Amino acid sequence: MTTPTEPGMPVEPDEPDPAATLPANPAALARAAMERAKASARQRGAVVRSAPRARRDRHAAREKDAASPLPYGAGREPATLSASAEALLRRMGWTENIEVASVTARWREVIGDQIADHCEPESFAEGVLVLRASSTAWATQLGLMSGQLRHRLNEEWGREVVREIQVKGPTTRSWTKGQRTVKGRGPRDTYG
Repeated sequence: MTTPTEPGMPVEPDEPDPAATLPANPAALARAAMERAKASARQRGAVVRSAPRARRDRHAAREKDAASPLPYGAGREPATLSASAEALLRRMGWTENIEVASVTARWREVIGDQIADHCEPESFAEGVLVLRASSTAWATQLGLMSGQLRHRLNEEWGREVVREIQVKGPTTRSWTKGQRTVKGRGPRDTYG
């Protein structure tokens, strides 16, 4: 129905009543809403994924969630304890320290009995392994063998972790007693 306005003005049709165009059946209402949503999606360029591709995408999301520190992934499947521990070690940057600790705990079987009898690892920081030898002779010998030791240790890890080996001799007796000391030769200067 059109309503005349001022003379010379175009006539516009009235807006249709939305209640008059909707079906009374709820199932028909749902179907009509679904059809409108599908038509809208097609206009935006959305595509329907096939089932194998959707499964592959879910699998990729699950693998991505395996590195996450959260206990549940996207599919709410619980993560294994080992996967959670590995993710924690990677996130905190502890993987290298754990690897070093595992090799130093097995020092005798990694290096060999003869060498392990005369030296032990003292510290490891930033690619430098410090070994403490039982005598100065063994400290000299280990210094000469440091290339072979470094190769053996890096072979155990499968990558270059140890860049340098420093060998220290046995600790000598300290004559200092207490908190305060006096510079100089100390008690040995009266030995004759």
